[in-house]
Amino acid sequence: MPLRAVAGPAIRPKHMATNVPTDLLRSFIAIVDAGSMARATGVILLTQSALSLQMKRLEDLLQQRLFQRSGRSLLLTAAGEELVSLGRRLLALNDRIVASLGSEPEPEPLQLGLVQDFADTVLPGVLASFGASHPRCRLQVRVAGSAELLDRFEASRLDVVMCVGRHGELRHGTSEVVADVPMRWIGNPALVDAEELPLVLLEPPCAFRTALLESLDRAGRPWRIVLETSTLPGLRAALRAGIGISCRTTGYAVSEELPLLAPGSLPPLPRIDYVLLNRAPERAPALEIARLLTEAVSARPASA
Repeated sequence: MPLRAVAGPAIRPKHMATNVPTDLLRSFIAIVDAGSMARATGVILLTQSALSLQMKRLEDLLQQRLFQRSGRSLLLTAAGEELVSLGRRLLALNDRIVASLGSEPEPEPLQLGLVQDFADTVLPGVLASFGASHPRCRLQVRVAGSAELLDRFEASRLDVVMCVGRHGELRHGTSEVVADVPMRWIGNPALVDAEELPLVLLEPPCAFRTALLESLDRAGRPWRIVLETSTLPGLRAALRAGIGISCRTTGYAVSEELPLLAPGSLPPLPRIDYVLLNRAPERAPALEIARLLTEAVSARPASA
């Protein structure tokens, strides 16, 4: 529901202090970080109407309009921009007081996302090392395609992401290319000379699928899709069955014991980036798991 402006500031006696509840500030910061009230609901775990009521209460309390609408977008007013900075400082001080003087709080879960390529290879070692150094940190792990992971990252529903391919400018957080590796053709070599190259592919959006099809089209090589799947296990099963050809990296093919096709047997493929996204680089656990992921991916062979 639209947020309305509040009339001019009320006159208060000078001796009356106004206390700003931290739960209202946390909801306000969550909306700013997520980019909208709808996206913030997944972070704060309140309904959109409850968040809207909280923001009305905060505006009434401060006697300031914090948001203004521009079409479907929710923009900060000058007062809202000032509150972002002050609110973060106040919440940080509140958390320091609780950590120093209160009972030890249950750590917030660290939300990790990564593409399927790393779920069986890189992830086990990363989890073992991270668990040893941060035994009290609770992890939530999401394995999905890069497009879904990026959407969740932008909606503040993932803290650290390892994905493939370059992406546009992020609203928040950091982005770092940790590896640049060549794509390789994999599959049954007996199919290379087929009149129409039989393909087994992941469903779109998929950077490997796009690169493969563009490469074949540029070379004028006829192709047909014999199998599409949403998961790497499905792709792996089709390749092991020998019914088609696909592309991935050397590291994936070796780890899954899939046949690599000889260089030059099919049109050349581009290289692909492994990209690390970190929404909370100031948090020690996020920094640590980002470091472990970067080291694990970087340690793989250059041709992986």
